[in-house]
Amino acid sequence: MNSFSKYLLIIPFLFSSCSCSDKSTIVEEEEEIIVPVINDPITPISDTDALDQVQKDVLKYFWEYAETNSKLARERYHTDDVSNDANIVTTGGSGFGLMTIIVGVERGFVNRAEAVSRLTTALNFLETADRFHGAWPHWINGTNGHVIPFGTKDNGGDLVETSFLCQGLITVREYFKNGTAEEQALAQKADDLWKGVEWDWYTKGENALYWHWSPNYGWEMNFKLEGYNECLITYVMAAASPTHPISTLAYNQAWARNGAIQNASTRYGIPVVFNYNGANGNVGPMFWAHYSYLGLDPRGLSDQYANYWTLIQNHAKIMLEYCKANPLAYTDYSDKCWGLTASYSRNSNGSTGYAAHQPNNDRGVISPTAALSSFPYTPVESMKFLKYLYQEHRARYVGVAGPYDAFSPKYIWKTPRYLAIDQGTIAPMIENHRTGLLWNLFMQAPEVKTGLQNLGFSSTQHGF
Repeated sequence: MNSFSKYLLIIPFLFSSCSCSDKSTIVEEEEEIIVPVINDPITPISDTDALDQVQKDVLKYFWEYAETNSKLARERYHTDDVSNDANIVTTGGSGFGLMTIIVGVERGFVNRAEAVSRLTTALNFLETADRFHGAWPHWINGTNGHVIPFGTKDNGGDLVETSFLCQGLITVREYFKNGTAEEQALAQKADDLWKGVEWDWYTKGENALYWHWSPNYGWEMNFKLEGYNECLITYVMAAASPTHPISTLAYNQAWARNGAIQNASTRYGIPVVFNYNGANGNVGPMFWAHYSYLGLDPRGLSDQYANYWTLIQNHAKIMLEYCKANPLAYTDYSDKCWGLTASYSRNSNGSTGYAAHQPNNDRGVISPTAALSSFPYTPVESMKFLKYLYQEHRARYVGVAGPYDAFSPKYIWKTPRYLAIDQGTIAPMIENHRTGLLWNLFMQAPEVKTGLQNLGFSSTQHGF
């Protein structure tokens, strides 16, 4: 099983008629949203105003449209079906939401005291929510804290989603630890929560990490975390834990596949660097360059296998060049309309669903989070895409919580819907481009530095 298959498990809950076994399959017939072919009048907007606006907009997902009881991130929000699963909390997306709220505080988009109160409510909820050897499940019922199964056997701990959440918890701790008494109490709560994860349990006693454990099914899902995909941060968190750390052997033998993670091929003259799981020598969906790197700073970061700035900047550049080359001749693909990643999707026959878009699974669907969350890597072309959205097509592709999850100029289609895991990377990665805020907060954590060093990393940016 690769990581695409893991995330395909979401489809039975997103769409009622799923019977697929491959994440690249589009599965659901639903009402199409056809966008009239009318060009919006171009309203000029400065670069600074555009960045401010999109960060403000995506913050709304985690502020105005958060799950009402827990104040954590809803799995999804559908403007065409506002009653849809309003109380499903997503663990990883909530971690991204914690970091988005920090951006909102720093930029003055939300009141600091209100943010502290809301974050305290969220962390109090996480303290009493179901945990499985310290790991939270993928989905939590926001009304009572109980697990909502992500799949039949996925009804226990989800270590990868937990690692995304812990990345956010450490950032919250670092941001508020020297503040008021309320802020220091919040920081301590974040510290206690992340230290409660039993990372070493999820090795099964092997030199590897495993994604899931269920109280009913044990290790039956048997999903070993092997690179390269979005799971680097899981190994970093596990190595950084002062309470339940894993060994360096797990990183080298499982994640790095004893060196087989490396790839010497190129695309468009650009080195691919790593073997992207399931990509057949090409790059995978762009979220692999985002989820682990909201806090983990790739600038000047290296280990024996890669320079990570080169790795992920090349990922974005290859994706850009692919969209510019546009081998399938899709409408509007260019250096201002580009970016493939996992999102809502559609097929040529009009059926819609969810797909992991990438060069070897290109369906003519653009996912705004792909280019917008790549601002640190491709600032010029990401700005062109941002202007494409906010100057040329704002009425068409931007809604109440920022850019819609996906659209297709080829099919004159959009989905007026949002997913936490897509909206949640935009504001943090743009802020990392602008100021390095989240990168600096996360990397200053002493246990993160220790964990990275234990895995063989060095960072010229952060002096180790």
